[in-house]
Amino acid sequence: MYVPPMYRSHDQAEVLELMAGSPLATLITVRGGTPEASHVPVILDPAGPGGETLYLYGHMNRVNPQWQSVGSGCPAMLIFAGPHGYVSPTVYGYRPAAPTWNFAAVHASGVLSAIDQGPETMAVITATVKALEGRFGAGWDMHDSMDYFHQLLPGVGAFRMEVQRLESMHKLSQEQEAGVRERVADSFIREDGATQQLAELMRRCLHRSRS
Repeated sequence: MYVPPMYRSHDQAEVLELMAGSPLATLITVRGGTPEASHVPVILDPAGPGGETLYLYGHMNRVNPQWQSVGSGCPAMLIFAGPHGYVSPTVYGYRPAAPTWNFAAVHASGVLSAIDQGPETMAVITATVKALEGRFGAGWDMHDSMDYFHQLLPGVGAFRMEVQRLESMHKLSQEQEAGVRERVADSFIREDGATQQLAELMRRCLHRSRS
């Protein structure tokens, strides 16, 4: 991913937070010279940071043809798409101007390895439920559904990525002067959902540039 220096985040915690907050990642592999892609839930290592190596865990349906690559272990990329939004020149307050699109994204590249079926795969499933329900859910308790989980288990392929390269891009109007960046952030915060998250990222970035 080409990342102009002004759009590069040097805050590792911010990058990991974006990944945790955008867990539906795009998994890209290549088989027979043809790229394959699937959208899969991915979580950070539930054991927490373990030295300098970052591990990511995910799962997919074993009938997905891409599992043939994933299950045998292969180089891969996981793309985490964070909040994004269209920037209309009407908020700039000057002319001439051009529209753009602000966004935050992370590309994690590394090598996949299949997780053994049985308890190890179940551990990935339950860790994923715990992480996502805790962040996005309403306090659902999975324990009453464990028998159902075990029924689904044979069809689940779990994997681990050992991340070898982590690239992030936070395109948040850094090329504009502070007053314009404030107005762009204000235009996003008046909306809802992901654009409010984008406004928060912009304000955080602007605060850092002023300190």
